[in-house]
Amino acid sequence: MSGPVHSSSMPRNVTLLFAVVCGMSVANIYFAQPILDNLSSEFGIGHSTIGILITITQIFYAAGLLLLVPLGDLLNQRRLIIGQMLLSMIALVIVGTASSSSTLFVGMALVGLLAVVTQTLVAFAATMAAPAERGRVVGMVTSGIVIGILLARTISGVLTDIAGWRSVYLVSATLMLLMVCALFKVLPNVEQGVKSLSYPQLLRSVFILFAQEPILRIRAILALLIFAAFSILWTSLVLPLSAPPLFLSHTAIGAFGLAGIAGALAAARAGKLADQGYGQRTTGVALILLLISWLLISYIEHSLFALVIGIVLLDLAVQAVHVTNQSMILALGAEARSRITAGYMVFYSIGSATGSIASTQIYAHYGWDGVCLLGVFVSALALLFWAMTCHATAAVLK
Repeated sequence: MSGPVHSSSMPRNVTLLFAVVCGMSVANIYFAQPILDNLSSEFGIGHSTIGILITITQIFYAAGLLLLVPLGDLLNQRRLIIGQMLLSMIALVIVGTASSSSTLFVGMALVGLLAVVTQTLVAFAATMAAPAERGRVVGMVTSGIVIGILLARTISGVLTDIAGWRSVYLVSATLMLLMVCALFKVLPNVEQGVKSLSYPQLLRSVFILFAQEPILRIRAILALLIFAAFSILWTSLVLPLSAPPLFLSHTAIGAFGLAGIAGALAAARAGKLADQGYGQRTTGVALILLLISWLLISYIEHSLFALVIGIVLLDLAVQAVHVTNQSMILALGAEARSRITAGYMVFYSIGSATGSIASTQIYAHYGWDGVCLLGVFVSALALLFWAMTCHATAAVLK
């Protein structure tokens, strides 16, 4: 059947399926991080160069946000999602069977480009959900994304130890095919209502939406800041944990991702609070917790328990703000949800990339204390920006 989706209560099992698919799709761009040594050895790529593989993946992910995600407002979303996932499966097979470094780099670029299907799924979930439950649905689906990001490194390391690094991508390709079969059964066949726009006009309209919607601008800047803080922690955390006096193993370091998952799951309630009209208050409380988390994280050499609590608080705060952001911006217009998501997520990517680069540079010069001060600065900036824009946000939401 074709036509608009009449929003009704979205079954919990369908919401869970969306969350699992999103988590699996986004994990594909993080699998390479813990196995760079293996890739360096197999393809004869120097340690100073192999990091470019991650950069290329992230660059193509950002390109996909701008070039592919807006298509959800123009094309049949069911066919778009299934098509992207099938192409993603092929890209994973290319990586898993690569016999040269050039093939590896091309495959990883395609993996990054096509992983943006997660954002098309988030926008589609918001369309399928009834307005009164949109925040809850988006919260659950987004939790799947965060859990996918946090578990990717652990899963990659375990599979590599068991069956080699190629198994990581071949297993993921197989699972993606299974997810395509599941989605084929549950996704409605939806024809979008902006057929009058050409592709260049569709892309241009992303920037027009930013000019027209103050809530989108405010929430995008908050996304940039909170994901900068998120990356400041997770990019550099391995450095002090593996160095003296801690000397933790890679398995032990990977286990800290489980603490982040606890925070991500707890933050799923933020979507419900946003549905009840408490989005602004939830954001403020979460940003205060984000600031406090750095105090606990700074005790890394004195108490790993304090570090775990700090990680839970940080991930809880970031996830709560992110879910609230999406709940607010996806209510702006059903016909533009994919473009709104694309524009918002570009700021997410900028924040993540900036936080990653800054944290490793700061650690090299000022150690873990410098990283924590950077995290405090970015978190305080986010809280200040929220406070300064409270009046403007309230005026628009009235």
